[in-house]
Amino acid sequence: MPPPLGYKIGRPVPRPPLISGSPSALRLALLALAVGAACIALSPILVRISEVGPTVTAFWRAALAVPFLAVLVAGPGLVAGAGRAPRAIRPADRWRLAAAGLFFAGDLAFWHWSIRFTSVANATLFANFAPVFVAAGAWLMFGERPGMRFLSGLALAFAGAFCLLGESLRIGGDRALGDLLGIATAVCLSSYLLAVRCLRARLGAAGIMLWTSLATAAVLLPVAWLSGEGFWPATLAGWAVLVALGLLSHALGQGLIAYALAHLPAGFSALALLLEPVLAALFAWMWLGEGLGWPQWLGGVAVLAGIAVAARGLRPPRPPIADPARRP
Repeated sequence: MPPPLGYKIGRPVPRPPLISGSPSALRLALLALAVGAACIALSPILVRISEVGPTVTAFWRAALAVPFLAVLVAGPGLVAGAGRAPRAIRPADRWRLAAAGLFFAGDLAFWHWSIRFTSVANATLFANFAPVFVAAGAWLMFGERPGMRFLSGLALAFAGAFCLLGESLRIGGDRALGDLLGIATAVCLSSYLLAVRCLRARLGAAGIMLWTSLATAAVLLPVAWLSGEGFWPATLAGWAVLVALGLLSHALGQGLIAYALAHLPAGFSALALLLEPVLAALFAWMWLGEGLGWPQWLGGVAVLAGIAVAARGLRPPRPPIADPARRP
């Protein structure tokens, strides 16, 4: 794990230079992070219009991405190898891949249910509490203490995110369950991001996405089958929604974020994903008719400003922790 932006290191963990720290790699990673967030922001809309239930939708999202990811892994290029030669998967990597898949299965299942029990804006916001949990996890696990720049940007971005909720921000009532499921999503998502950040020290983005997607689908298959929800979409349009989820939101969106995590601090990456509730609220306003007033527009601007504050002075981070016991 590299020191997230604005973090002070409690105890240094020396590691060999495994990743590129060039300005061009940093700019490409920032672009990948932004485009990945935009792709994932489409998922609440697609889940809302899916013909199958939330758990089944989560399963198909991961399962339908696997063939596409397998092609990327089998082929050469930057996406498949993420700029580095393929490396053999070690036993420690297998455990991390399985854990990442399990965490992402929880992320998908909790989030898809959250969308059904609360508004798109609420579900996306609470799911993106992940920066708080990522910062806490990095502090507890790796001794990384958050500094003032990161905390200032985080506070401003969250203030904007709460403004973005507008009138939909209601604690309790008929949305309480959905909001709690959104927080559970954030815990799983932050655990997934930390696991992927470690894996990117050795493995390519597409390879990580392939194996974690297989693990995610394996976990969700029995849950989806026993959920009592309809397992098969009734129309071609229903299949198109699931394919769009698998390719756009999962393979492309999460894949770009996995790529960026090799070049950006995990804390900043999680904070930058607050772009997602801004874009999700915008998409919901455009396509689902969910209202957006001046407070929501101002909130979106505040989120962008918070990310910009955290990004000031962003420098290529130290490489992530590959293995605490040995170097590759």
